[in-house]
Amino acid sequence: MSAEPDQIRWVPVGDVGEVRMGKQLSPTSSQADGMHAPYLRVANVLDGWIDYSDVKTMSFSPLERQKYGLEAGDILLNEGQSLELVGRSSIYDGPPGAFFFQNTLIRFRGGPDVIPAYAREVFRGWLSDGTFASIAKKTTSIAHLGGDRFSKLAFPLPSLVSQLRIVEILDSVAESERAFEAAISKLRAVRSGIALRGMASITSSEVPGSWERVSLREVVPSVDYGISVALNEDSRGIPTLRMNNLLDGRPELGDLRYCPQDVGSRNLLREGDVLFNRTNSIEHVGKSGMWGGELEKATFASYLVRLNPDLTRLEPRYLVEWLQHPVIRQRVRSIATVAVQQVNVNPSRLRELFIDFPTGLHDQARLISSLDACDHRISAERENLAKLRAVRKGISDALLSKGSGKLEHLMKVA
Repeated sequence: MSAEPDQIRWVPVGDVGEVRMGKQLSPTSSQADGMHAPYLRVANVLDGWIDYSDVKTMSFSPLERQKYGLEAGDILLNEGQSLELVGRSSIYDGPPGAFFFQNTLIRFRGGPDVIPAYAREVFRGWLSDGTFASIAKKTTSIAHLGGDRFSKLAFPLPSLVSQLRIVEILDSVAESERAFEAAISKLRAVRSGIALRGMASITSSEVPGSWERVSLREVVPSVDYGISVALNEDSRGIPTLRMNNLLDGRPELGDLRYCPQDVGSRNLLREGDVLFNRTNSIEHVGKSGMWGGELEKATFASYLVRLNPDLTRLEPRYLVEWLQHPVIRQRVRSIATVAVQQVNVNPSRLRELFIDFPTGLHDQARLISSLDACDHRISAERENLAKLRAVRKGISDALLSKGSGKLEHLMKVA
């Protein structure tokens, strides 16, 4: 019997629906006998959708077709997977009886008291919070959820009305998330277009009359290497930027390390300093960013170098944008040398590259201003997206918090 409105019962999964393991693949079942039919396996069941593009077949007898046939609303869960993905699930949305399933999957077919979309949200929460991983048994590199263990998990069962309300709320949140993601993607494309137009001569052999093309050495007369000191994580000493602290051309201060000794004024960062990552993996070498004076005092690690542009000719932010341009990143990689598992860029070779830039600082500043406007809008959309994701997590937490009353409260205010 379904729960009364706003009341949640906790019952075993096996009591709210049928839990069944799929058919085991064997040499006999794979022989052509005229009874072949398509079946789904782990590779087909992703997080929230089923990939029907690569489906295999095996033999199913008439009795097995009844037993392992899929119907719309059935939820398939990965029974055998890596530990962090075991229990990944999706709702089958194909025609009845057209597909079957292998024993690498578990089928949950809900009873009359549970809505499939609601059950799928519960299973998604269990994947996210580690519930599935906690009950899985690991053999070699594969973890197994186990139909019996899955069946015994305590399932939060509110009334059908409440289940529907939860699904509607989460669908609305998901729709808004998609809208913000699309807006961010569009703004990134706009930003990329502005950067490409503003640095068009990068991919051209000709330079417009109002532009200059010179070796980087001419406008970056000197470079400084960072400090080579053992760093700590306990906030004692001078904040020290590393490669991880360079993100999208700006400092990211969420994972700082600290230098426990005095580094001297020469090694302190100044507002407008351009940092360049000279050694790392091929995808990270060449990352750059500009220090904006975010902290009163900071320095930088030895595998970064500080580029000192001639401020009468080159805006630091323009230099950062130029260094981050895909064409320039590729040129940087072409001059890198390989040492063990890392690549290195010699700053002297870096400064041999040619840089194109508008002659007037005001033209460089105008380009940067347009990019900043895009960045501001992207940041605002990211904040909105983060808030929505926090809402979704809050709902999921409430859904799975046994005895906390959070879900009951949610149902009253929704």
